[in-house]
Amino acid sequence: MLRARWYFRNATQLGRRVRVWGHPSVTNQGTLIVGDRVRIASTIATLEIAVGAEGTLEIGEGAFINYGGSIGVTELVRIGAGCSIGPHVMLMDNDFHRMEPERRNERPPSAPIILEENVWIGARAIVLRGVRIGAGSVIGAASVVAEDVPPRSVVTGQKARVVRQL
Repeated sequence: MLRARWYFRNATQLGRRVRVWGHPSVTNQGTLIVGDRVRIASTIATLEIAVGAEGTLEIGEGAFINYGGSIGVTELVRIGAGCSIGPHVMLMDNDFHRMEPERRNERPPSAPIILEENVWIGARAIVLRGVRIGAGSVIGAASVVAEDVPPRSVVTGQKARVVRQL
C-alpha cells in the first residue's frame, strides 16, 4: 500500500487499501480520484495513466486495471466500481489529431468515456472517445468500441457490435 501512495502521490483523492504491483507511469495535471480497494498491475508491461490539465479520471471502488494499458484523459474518463480492465487496454477520450491531412496537427474536441459498474474489458481492447459502456457488460479481447454499449451486453469485434444480451 506504500507503493500506491508513492505512485499516486499527486492524486486529488486516494482511497483506502489501494494496491499497486510493479511500476506504473502516472502523470496527473488535472483531477485524479482513486476509490477504495483499487488494484493496479504494472508488472509485465508498464501501465500508463496520463491526466491532462483540464481532465478528470475517476477510478471506482474495487476496480482492477491490468498491465500494459494506456489511459489518456483530456476531459473525463470514469471507471465504475468493480470494473476489470485487461492487459494492454487503451482508454482515450480524445483522438489527439484530426483526420484531414491539412489539419493533423490540430486536436479535436474531447468526449467522455464512462464505464458503468462491473464492466469487464478483455485484453488489447480499445475504447474510443464518447463511449458509455453499460453496467455488467463484457468487451471481448481486441475489440474496438466506438459506440455506446447497453447494460449486460457482450460486445466483440472491430468495429465492436453487440452479439448477445446477458
